[in-house]
Amino acid sequence: MKIAILGIGNVGTGVYQIVQENSKEIFRYLGSNIDVSKILVRTMNKDRKIPIEDGILTNDFNDILKDEEVKIVVELMGGIDPALEYIKKAISHGKHIVTANKAIMATHGKELEALANENGVFIKYEASVGGGIPIINTLMESLAANKIEEIIGIINGTTNYILTQMTSENLSFEEALKLAQDNGYAEANPTSDIEGEDAAFKISILTSIAYGLNVPANIIYREGITKIQKSDIEYTSELGYKIKLLAVSKKHEDFIEIYVHPALVPNNHPLASINNEFNALFVKGNAVGELLLCGKGAGSLPTGSAVLADILSVAKSIKNDIENNVAVHDIENCIEVKGMGKSQYYVRLQVIDEPGVLGNIAMTFGKYGISLESVVQKGRGEETVPLVFIAHDIEKEMLDKALEEVGGYEYVERVASILKVENV
Repeated sequence: MKIAILGIGNVGTGVYQIVQENSKEIFRYLGSNIDVSKILVRTMNKDRKIPIEDGILTNDFNDILKDEEVKIVVELMGGIDPALEYIKKAISHGKHIVTANKAIMATHGKELEALANENGVFIKYEASVGGGIPIINTLMESLAANKIEEIIGIINGTTNYILTQMTSENLSFEEALKLAQDNGYAEANPTSDIEGEDAAFKISILTSIAYGLNVPANIIYREGITKIQKSDIEYTSELGYKIKLLAVSKKHEDFIEIYVHPALVPNNHPLASINNEFNALFVKGNAVGELLLCGKGAGSLPTGSAVLADILSVAKSIKNDIENNVAVHDIENCIEVKGMGKSQYYVRLQVIDEPGVLGNIAMTFGKYGISLESVVQKGRGEETVPLVFIAHDIEKEMLDKALEEVGGYEYVERVASILKVENV
């Protein structure tokens, strides 16, 4: 079974390595070998992480399109252009697609699935979410008989690594980011990860699969982790929580609640123990109940494992003459999409240390119907001190109004941090 790989970066290298090293296991499952016959690269003469046989590398995509023996094209380039164009051309030439590209699947997934259906080929994208965690096939197959009610996940390994280092090593955000970059867990430009865009792409994909709802990533309420300081880690730890960047999708009767936001997770919840580059997804179905899937969310081999699972699935369908002829249903777009709903919230203010400040702020909160579960005030004798609250359940809109008023007081230097408390 001949395949072609587009891109030989981190994940592409992992896929090629697994094909070479696990050939016996592949043959045992498939009854034949997987042969990487072409690899598309930008630069031909470049040192690679692993040795590659002569004649496999090409910088001309047409070499892959014209090769009728190549049945599966594995897109591992990343980004939208030119990957999207290559995928469309490959599908139109009757080639099956396996991809790890969350940006493409979140923004063009339904279009590509319809095109694949028209041409009788498969498009698989397990590795686009959660690295080595088989979440997409779990939702599509193992939980197909369930009504999925909610998905809550840590689905970005970079941010989880940074928050873990801030918690366990008492590092600042900047120090932890630098360590993540030095260890290969963060890109030189980490914006998509640390600002929550990557997680928004992924929760968009999972929402489409779980509920049949098309929620474009660009309308998902999101906030990254760049505002989190060491003091937030310290205070939330004292209160019995850990901070995690969560992607959340909850299906209600007449609306969907979906967002990406740093949140406080109780120490006794399984998600609180997910550290470093590991990802985890908490899924609730009406029949199965609650499930937790956990594994490495990044890395060449874990992600490569998910890619190989899709390759083997498609290869087996080809061997058994199974075509992709399942009807593509319209995705519902009319349901209302909301950001963060009613919840508890953690708020950190920086205030002037003088009598009456706490009482006045508490009175203002009361005016907006906000009651407080706990209050922590740190520091004495300094000009300004942190004042930390955890508020009982309140609509985010109402909290924002209260904080807008509080932020205008002369004794409030700034509203330093607002984090959701996710009592999952």
